[in-house]
Amino acid sequence: MMDVNVYRLPMAGPSDVSELAKLIENNEINPNDICAIIAQTEGDGYARGYCAQSFELMLSEKTGLSRLEISEKIPMLMIGLTGGLMSPHYTVFTRKNIDGSASSEKRLSLGIKVTRVLLPEEYGTKTQVHLVAQAVRDAMTEAGIEKIEDVHCVEVKCPNLTFDRLNDAISRGKKCVSTNFAEAGSKSKGAAALGVALALGEIKDSDVTDEAICSDFSLFSNVASTSAGNEQVACKVILMGNSNQSVSQYIIGSGVMKDTLDLEGAFTAFRKAGLVFDQSIPQSQRNKIATVFINAGADAKGTIRGRRTTMKSDYLSSYQGIFAKAVINAIVGALIGDTMILASAGYEHQGPLGANLVAVIAKATS
Repeated sequence: MMDVNVYRLPMAGPSDVSELAKLIENNEINPNDICAIIAQTEGDGYARGYCAQSFELMLSEKTGLSRLEISEKIPMLMIGLTGGLMSPHYTVFTRKNIDGSASSEKRLSLGIKVTRVLLPEEYGTKTQVHLVAQAVRDAMTEAGIEKIEDVHCVEVKCPNLTFDRLNDAISRGKKCVSTNFAEAGSKSKGAAALGVALALGEIKDSDVTDEAICSDFSLFSNVASTSAGNEQVACKVILMGNSNQSVSQYIIGSGVMKDTLDLEGAFTAFRKAGLVFDQSIPQSQRNKIATVFINAGADAKGTIRGRRTTMKSDYLSSYQGIFAKAVINAIVGALIGDTMILASAGYEHQGPLGANLVAVIAKATS
């Protein structure tokens, strides 16, 4: 049986891993049980790399493993560029096997897989879709999840194109999906999301072509949240769902906000996580929330419910992803009285265009 625990911890900056260090020093967390870290940290790819390095150095000291061994053992998904009321923090997952038999009540379970290293010319292609799809299937098996509907969130960190990687491909006579790094990164995120959708039966393999990636937005996953980073060379998959092979004290639920004003879509995620409420979430139920993950897709459109926005057209349009994250963070934060929510921006096949995907982990009532 699997026992999964969740720790959501604040951070004062990209290098601040002190809260986790304290829990390890107080024997509240066995560092050898840590299986994944997902952080909402400020800054660009350099800050994200600095954050990951800080975790690696501290955990290397606590475990006796090398930094490389820590990096290979523990997927670290660093989401940067915070804005508005977003509060930098990180969520630590621990996992260990214990004796026991299958339960009739399904609890939080994790499956973690990493694809092989991708070649630059494979970013944003059907090859990446298939690699991620297989990783998702393997992660489901590892998590002991048999039914697709029990999968509620799949976080994927995938590689982005860089100058050196582009030149490497060109030197070998290969062509990348784009010489524009932002466009290439978008296609990498899209391919990863379609890989999740393919594995979970949300789309068919015949639907997927290189041309459809970031073009045919009728294809999407309702549980995929993908992010691209220059620091990545493979696709790291963290799959979260509920399984009767888990004895965790937590459960996970998910929902789709059709647009950023669709509160009922958010409420669906909280109710699926076991929270009981009518029109607002009382403090007694808020106290059960362990963490919230949102994929913000508001920057996919220049309108909402027929009203024009300037998110894609105003002077600050280059920051539209930050705005999308900041807005949904404030809205969902108001529902639960807390802005320490992880929000990642990306509409590339991550839910219907303009939607927000919400996943909630909460303590079970029994």
